[in-house]
Amino acid sequence: MGVAVALTLAFVALEAICGWFGRSLALLSDAGHNLADAAALGFSWYALRIAHKPSHHGMTFGYHRVGVLAALVNGVSLVVIALLIGWEAVSRMRYPEAPRGGLMIAVAIGGIAINLAIGLWLQRGAKHDLNIRSVSLHMFGDAVSALGVVVAGILVVTTGELLADPIVSLVIAGLILASSYGVLNESTTVLLEGTPAGTDMPSVIAAIRAVDGVLDVHDLHVWMVGPGVVACSCHIIVAEQSVREGQQVLRAVVDDLRRRFHITHTTVQVEVEGCDDNDMYCVAERSPRRRAAVSHRDRLGRNAGRVDDAEACRQHPSW
Repeated sequence: MGVAVALTLAFVALEAICGWFGRSLALLSDAGHNLADAAALGFSWYALRIAHKPSHHGMTFGYHRVGVLAALVNGVSLVVIALLIGWEAVSRMRYPEAPRGGLMIAVAIGGIAINLAIGLWLQRGAKHDLNIRSVSLHMFGDAVSALGVVVAGILVVTTGELLADPIVSLVIAGLILASSYGVLNESTTVLLEGTPAGTDMPSVIAAIRAVDGVLDVHDLHVWMVGPGVVACSCHIIVAEQSVREGQQVLRAVVDDLRRRFHITHTTVQVEVEGCDDNDMYCVAERSPRRRAAVSHRDRLGRNAGRVDDAEACRQHPSW
């Protein structure tokens, strides 16, 4: 990551200088985009290091969400840069300037090579880490925007069309906004403790109910603490049984959620009675096994009551 930061900063300096002297807004826009990427790489580098710090009394979950915060900052920076590029592009369309097309093509080709190399290298860790995925999207977006600069340079050289430079800059701004949406959406979902993307809650409920010994489940919550750390808490209803049997049911629920849904941190509360109707997921229709268990428990209660009354009458005839 440190090498990627150094390479990106060096290219930003080169591209900004060439864009200024070559009077190319497209090159300057791409330099701004690359500068945001350098900042994103720096944030991500720091987040990766800090996320490995152990948990303590003040941070019982550790520092897993530092990477999510870095991804959020990266996404917001992309939006700001896209708006600035769009503003300048509109100004250039009103008052066109003649850029140096050959310089645009040469520098942009170098940008494509560098951004693709860094993006592909980061892609190895992007699948399981939102922070790294946000940075890799930055790099691939830069490669696409650099390709647009090449196209603009070719049009300037071959046709002399001055509007090609600001038009490509607007396209770059649009690509930046599009690439930032997914990162912003996922990072805000994590920070709001929403259900992780790809988690099918009805399937989770069905899987818990299908565990042998579970009559029903309620007060269920699934959220992401940080990259690769998905947490779950729930209350399960079981029949009257020993503590050892209840613990076996609990372990079966935890193991099944880890194996089927990759939920790595599950807290389960075992109960033998129902829940209030206002509790989350309690408004859902009761499972058939729970209805049967409740009916059986009620019958046992009524029979026990009749037995107790008969015994009391035998012992106290005056009653």
